[in-house]
Amino acid sequence: MNRMYYRVGRHNYCVNFCDEKNTAALLPSSEPFRLAEVPEGEPLLFELNVDNAWRPSQKGKEIGQFDCGGNNHGVYLLDDGGYQIIVSDIRGRECCLMQATADFSLATVCLNGNELMRSFGLNNALMMMYAFAGADKMTALMHASVIRKDGRGYLCLGVSGTGKSTHTQNWLKYIPDTDLMNDDNPVVRVCDDGVARVFGSPWSGKTPCYRNVEAPIGGFLQLKQAPYNKIRRMSAIEGYASLLPSCSVMKWDRRDYVGTSDTVSKLLELVPVFFLENLPNEEAVRMSYGAMSGKE
Repeated sequence: MNRMYYRVGRHNYCVNFCDEKNTAALLPSSEPFRLAEVPEGEPLLFELNVDNAWRPSQKGKEIGQFDCGGNNHGVYLLDDGGYQIIVSDIRGRECCLMQATADFSLATVCLNGNELMRSFGLNNALMMMYAFAGADKMTALMHASVIRKDGRGYLCLGVSGTGKSTHTQNWLKYIPDTDLMNDDNPVVRVCDDGVARVFGSPWSGKTPCYRNVEAPIGGFLQLKQAPYNKIRRMSAIEGYASLLPSCSVMKWDRRDYVGTSDTVSKLLELVPVFFLENLPNEEAVRMSYGAMSGKE
């Protein structure tokens, strides 16, 4: 067994490679987050075994589909409350079978296909394990593009095609001394010191931005395309309705859903949420930066 440790969003987790075919080479985007060992006294968020010789002892009851970056993965409930998840790639090919405990603290995966398929399957399994294991620990994976300026992270939210990446790219273009932290799935967490922070992650969609960085959250920005630029601060109810759907969550799992809801509620106490109707231009960027930072 080859045991690998990783640290993302100040959470540690372990991946055990149990056969020679599958190695850490399947996880190149995780390399910036790799640890030599977990510091003494720090817990593991979860442990994942990668074992192609493993076979499930039972078949679960299908309860839904989990949308993971446009790919629907089948979710099955086991008799003991655990889950089986079948991960399919963008061509619909089954490339990973995962079986996890009810709290997602432990899971085993069996990978299928060529190296690209197995890498896709394992990365998606890890992303779901992280999201679901962290749900009751004030931690969430959020579908967002996040930019950093003056030591604070600003998250742009919206469904695919809204222009999140375009907006953050325009920050890079028009606002000096900014950097992209993640372009698809950053980690947001209310840390033990009560500060809401955003972290880079190994999961960044189509943009290869896998950075082990963090920053206090300066603001959330819900985007909507429009023939004009206009921004306003959202109410708490509007903010909740904006943030919760942006988080990776299984609505049918009480622990997961309640935990994520509590995280969103706490974030709303700490961080403002803005609504920007916008054109993809400099004025929109200046407007969002000014509102969230209070500097323009």
